[in-house]
Amino acid sequence: MELEIIKCHGSGNDFLLIDEISNHYSFTEKQRRELTIALCNRETELGADGILFVMNSDKADGRMRVFNSDGSEASMCGNGLRCVARYVCELKDMSEAVIETMKADLAVRKDEDIFPEIPTYLVEISPVSFNVKDLPLQIDKDTLLNEEIPSLSEELAFTALAVPNPHLITIVDNEVIRSDVQKEISQYVNGPNELFPDGVNVSFVKALKPGQIYVRTFERGVGFTNACGTAMSASTLVSCLNGLNEIEEPVEVFNNGGKVRCVAHKENDTYKIDLIGNATYVNQTKVQVDLDAPEKFTCSAKEEFVQETKQYAKLQEEVKGFLNEALNA
Repeated sequence: MELEIIKCHGSGNDFLLIDEISNHYSFTEKQRRELTIALCNRETELGADGILFVMNSDKADGRMRVFNSDGSEASMCGNGLRCVARYVCELKDMSEAVIETMKADLAVRKDEDIFPEIPTYLVEISPVSFNVKDLPLQIDKDTLLNEEIPSLSEELAFTALAVPNPHLITIVDNEVIRSDVQKEISQYVNGPNELFPDGVNVSFVKALKPGQIYVRTFERGVGFTNACGTAMSASTLVSCLNGLNEIEEPVEVFNNGGKVRCVAHKENDTYKIDLIGNATYVNQTKVQVDLDAPEKFTCSAKEEFVQETKQYAKLQEEVKGFLNEALNA
């Protein structure tokens, strides 16, 4: 079969977007997993962190399903949601929409450019839960809020939350950021372990100054990525709860793929986060694929979105210089 695929990214976290609204594509669950593994392989001419399947919804303007490069399905993906938000809004000529995801129907809208000539979208990140059962995290308490996990580290304090993807977050200094500690902990909790039976996203957060943080994330099912939208959102909330930033105030979140802006909101005892950042198209490609042997796919008629890519490269260069100074101070 022939697939039309848009390669896109949010903060350098890149995806292959497949439109099931306009096209009569049909995939079994097994085919979705195998297609993702094949097309996202970095050794091929496509390669990506995952696939975004954009589908019709009975209760929203569109539905997103996101599969990681290893074929596992994620319950949410903030960077991917921005790309889906752009696609659905442009497809239906809307400036705001509601997108159905695995755990919630989320509001999205076009927003003021985060950098000149970069398409920017705001997406809602919710629900937020601090109950360890929602990750799940197997410990003898209901929550883990800025506390040690002795089997992981005797020096770092962690916060666990689901947004709804599971996240384990710790605030660190420059020395720890430059070390291998994050890699070692992340690989442990995403392999056979007694704490996280389903694995967990692990983020190390460095406070830069009020209103600015740096986040590096090891994503479950992917590994280290340029950025993880739900991790940046969760890290913003954790920075607020630790007194580094303020609820209801915008926070610039820097990452290895660029930057976003997040705002944590609290209503009664409920939290949600706005994630604001780019939704950049890289190229559009026609892919010939046999669903029984997807690894043998071929590409043709590739169209590059040159100007969008150039503009985002300018943002990345600016962020790279900023972080080089901030993290080596």
